[in-house]
Amino acid sequence: MRLSDFDFDLPEELIAQEPSDLRDHSNLLIPSPIKSQIVKFYNLPDYLVAGDLLVFNNSRVINAKLILKKNNKEININLNRPIGDNIWLGFARPSRKLDEGEEFSFGKHKLKIKKKLEFGEIEIKFYLEGISLFDFLDQYGLVPLPQYIKRSKIKKEDVDRYQNVYSEPKGSVAAATAGLHFSSELMEKIIAKNIDMVFVTLHVGAGTFLPVKTENIADHKMHSEWCEVPKETADKINKAKKDGRRVIVVGTTAMRTLESCSDNKVVFAGSKETSIFITPGYKFQIADVLITNFHLPKSTLFMLVCAFAGYEEMKNIYKYAIDNKMRFFSYGDAMMIERKTSK
Repeated sequence: MRLSDFDFDLPEELIAQEPSDLRDHSNLLIPSPIKSQIVKFYNLPDYLVAGDLLVFNNSRVINAKLILKKNNKEININLNRPIGDNIWLGFARPSRKLDEGEEFSFGKHKLKIKKKLEFGEIEIKFYLEGISLFDFLDQYGLVPLPQYIKRSKIKKEDVDRYQNVYSEPKGSVAAATAGLHFSSELMEKIIAKNIDMVFVTLHVGAGTFLPVKTENIADHKMHSEWCEVPKETADKINKAKKDGRRVIVVGTTAMRTLESCSDNKVVFAGSKETSIFITPGYKFQIADVLITNFHLPKSTLFMLVCAFAGYEEMKNIYKYAIDNKMRFFSYGDAMMIERKTSK
């Protein structure tokens, strides 16, 4: 398929700039060929049944945005992923204002621009005095809101709202946004309905926002991310599949983790780097249902949901969402879609 096949017109006013007032008060689309419904996300338990198994990505977002000052100008750095001891790759805007070998101080700590790579990517070495990199970022970094959230400043509420309530291991530089709708209260209600929850980890990289630039999508090179499936999670998912119970995956990052760590429809425990690229024609092994936000036109994430629920079906679902003025992207609304099975 071609990149242009995954384009659609999205009114700019539908790109959410703020989260909903309360986490679980965002909208949830329940598509149906007969009559689709838009409900509040806190109604999710009404669409779950006892025995369902929910799979979440529990990676925690780090303060991955740094601001460097040079000649009274600001240069934004968004960290992507580690490649060595206190050595990270990141993206600089504008990168042309940086030189290899330059150093920038943050109190008694400093960072050095080791290399300038293609497309604004840079390699950074951190020199820290008595603290870990994550502690350094907690002190000097900012919440890495996506560029399509066009605000002059990050708000205090973003520190909490651009983070999932169940997140634990630090490492993501962007949120696994499907989970942003879940409040602690909602998760308690789901558990009370005899619905189990398990967790995988995928540290989301900045590459999740990189555009696809090749018209032939088969030529696109996917970014690499670290993921892990604990043994308890693998065992519970495999048991649910064996019992014929639904596996409901929360978010495309959890989906990519499961598909990267499965073989012959069985999930295996362990950790790995994954650059899996899921497009229409892909045969899913694990998930029966996907809860996800609405994604960018021509993005790898939109391609994934088209592969999962059907290309024509997703085009119609997105048109319905746009016609009903649902909110898109990280702080936007969600949908609950079923895997399309071949007849």
